[in-house]
Amino acid sequence: MGKGKLALDFTGRVVAITGASSGIGAATARMFSQLGACVALIDRDEKRLLNVMKDCFDIGYEPYALSADLLKTEEIECAAKKIRARFGCCDVLVNGAGIMPMSTLEKTSLDCLDLVFDANVRSMFYLTQQLLPEIISCCGCIVNVSSVCGIRAFPNLVAYNMSKAAVDHFTRSLALDLGPQGIRVNAVNPGVIRTNLLRTGGMGEEQYKELMERSKTTHALCRVGEPEEVASCICFLASPLASFITGVTMPVDGGKQVMCPY
Repeated sequence: MGKGKLALDFTGRVVAITGASSGIGAATARMFSQLGACVALIDRDEKRLLNVMKDCFDIGYEPYALSADLLKTEEIECAAKKIRARFGCCDVLVNGAGIMPMSTLEKTSLDCLDLVFDANVRSMFYLTQQLLPEIISCCGCIVNVSSVCGIRAFPNLVAYNMSKAAVDHFTRSLALDLGPQGIRVNAVNPGVIRTNLLRTGGMGEEQYKELMERSKTTHALCRVGEPEEVASCICFLASPLASFITGVTMPVDGGKQVMCPY
């Protein structure tokens, strides 16, 4: 880092973000744009993705939007190929895409389990694998979006809990494998964040309101988090300020994982 250069200055650096059309992914895209990055936005919701792209463009930096369904192998390959062709490198990969269906073991079908692992684990694994040569070529870094559910299990989320535990171990495994090449790999583990993830996972509006209220008692800070609070941690982990941090699964959860009971 040159003299006088801000540690959170990402000017000219390429940041690829999955799940970029909403929630934590969208907030992360906007924040990296504010910090000068060239952001590659990846999501299957093209309409929302274009809205986030416009936000990033209005900040003053030209984003690159890629409509891709990460459940499909060929679309992962296509997204990686397009990033490679346009930028030739990838300084930061933020694996933020995921789903959160709510169900117990008795009510979770094998199809549902497969879907959760395809969306939350397999897609992350394969996109990272596809972009790894570009990440290595510029000594980049990887930040995975996990969950407090990767650290502690919560009821009615059996498949999601399992998938996020896998994300945490994926993070640690890559940190060990890629550390000798100078590649840092970390994860953030959000608590309850004010996004649409729970609603898209099947939670009704009344249930959602009840959870938001109940979360005042299940987080040490007595409130839920905002997407920007997770995004700021992602940017920190991707920055030179975290140059000696790897293999970390960092709770960004308002103290939820230290609360007992759940």
